[in-house]
Amino acid sequence: MRDVEMAPADGAVPSPAAPRLTITPRWLHFIDEVGEIGLLTRDTVRSLLRHPPPARLVLEQLEQIGWRSLSIVGLTAVFTGMVLALQLGTYMSRFGAKMFVSRIVGVSLVRELGPVLTALLFGGRVGAGIAAELGTMAVTEQVDAIRALGASPVRNLVVPRVLATLIMLPALSVIGDVLGILGGLFISVTELNVSAAFYVNSLLQILLLQDVLSGLGKTVFFAYFIAIIACHNGLRVSGGADGVGRATTMTVVAASITILVSDFFLTKLFMLL
Repeated sequence: MRDVEMAPADGAVPSPAAPRLTITPRWLHFIDEVGEIGLLTRDTVRSLLRHPPPARLVLEQLEQIGWRSLSIVGLTAVFTGMVLALQLGTYMSRFGAKMFVSRIVGVSLVRELGPVLTALLFGGRVGAGIAAELGTMAVTEQVDAIRALGASPVRNLVVPRVLATLIMLPALSVIGDVLGILGGLFISVTELNVSAAFYVNSLLQILLLQDVLSGLGKTVFFAYFIAIIACHNGLRVSGGADGVGRATTMTVVAASITILVSDFFLTKLFMLL
């Protein structure tokens, strides 16, 4: 016998249809994330101007974010300068131009490699740390407790970290530039037989204030991207320890991509100025 589908009798309520799974397109999700970051930026600026956080909170973050990142930034900068000087010096010696290695090393570090490498390392260490810290506070309901006490999580958690990042990343970038140039100086003297005086004088002849300001200007934007992305991902964590891990990973990936993409547009902008 064949199965016959019976039509519902008059007045009978048909069974509800099965729920349909809706998938949000990636570009809509991206726009939503950008909008939330924009709102967090607005709240951060408003809180900073109307009710600045206590100086104690900012000083704690300066020590946590800046001082503890100095070793990894300095070590990376020194060896980057050494590798650049060794590679370029060896190549340029074929044309008898190894004495000008300081110009390429110095300008490339100050304008490009110094700010970008420092920001990437800073984003990996500090961005992940901020996201994990705020994410842990979110899943343990400490952020809700701050709201229940009538305090603002943005004022007490976000603003100190954004301020500390905006202050320390440019400072670390300057330190990294100096250490990278000194690393190139060491290789130039020991491996390329270039005198220290000629190395320094040759660099000062070609290095302009515009080069230094261009690199420092980039670090301000990089610092904002790192801090605001990390705070945004940390405050919206849910799902326990697994959610904290996902937020930390998303922060490092998003901050790194944002730094590299924005670096191109910032370079074009500063070249036009």
